[in-house]
Amino acid sequence: MRAAFALLDTATEPTIDDYPIDAPGSGPEVWSCPLNLATPTDESLTGRLRAEVDRLRPWAAETRRQRGRTMFGLSGAAADQVDEVAAALAAVAESGDLETVPTTDFELAHDMPFVLRHLADDLRSYYHEAIAAQPGDIAPNHDALNEWIFGQTAFGELLVTIGDHLTAAEADNPFAPLVRNLIIPEGHYRGIANFEGIAGGHEPTTDEPS
Repeated sequence: MRAAFALLDTATEPTIDDYPIDAPGSGPEVWSCPLNLATPTDESLTGRLRAEVDRLRPWAAETRRQRGRTMFGLSGAAADQVDEVAAALAAVAESGDLETVPTTDFELAHDMPFVLRHLADDLRSYYHEAIAAQPGDIAPNHDALNEWIFGQTAFGELLVTIGDHLTAAEADNPFAPLVRNLIIPEGHYRGIANFEGIAGGHEPTTDEPS
């Protein structure tokens, strides 16, 4: 950070500079007490997601108690409205409707499909906070969390399903693949690299976000 701020004194124009020091390792690929989620009685995607959210609730609450704060709420949801966030994402996954803003008990500040990014980030924060409360001395790193979410949870399956809807809509909605890449990290969507096939150099019109 000091090297980056030092550029304010030396750079007279937009500058890219090399920093010849490697970042420290991100930690082990697995953590000491990964959470195993039991098979729910409702095998639908929505049912499995709801069951996961219920089982993670006490763990997420414990992390919030310890930290005195939460990262949940980007979508506009209150800390106790995780069920509504999950239901909104599940409705989009089940219906494939990328035009209608999901119905929620709280006000959503963005239009489709961008609101999906904020809903997904909130639910991801909830899962991360639940994992943070798991016992053990080794915390999961970023890659391990993604491997868990997209390899073992209904939430990961739900995000990939929404990703499929966004991919199918990209011919009619140029923002669809962008949103897909914002909600699904590199390497976790059907072998497609992030931003693959997204044209560069597009100048937004007055009706598009810049």
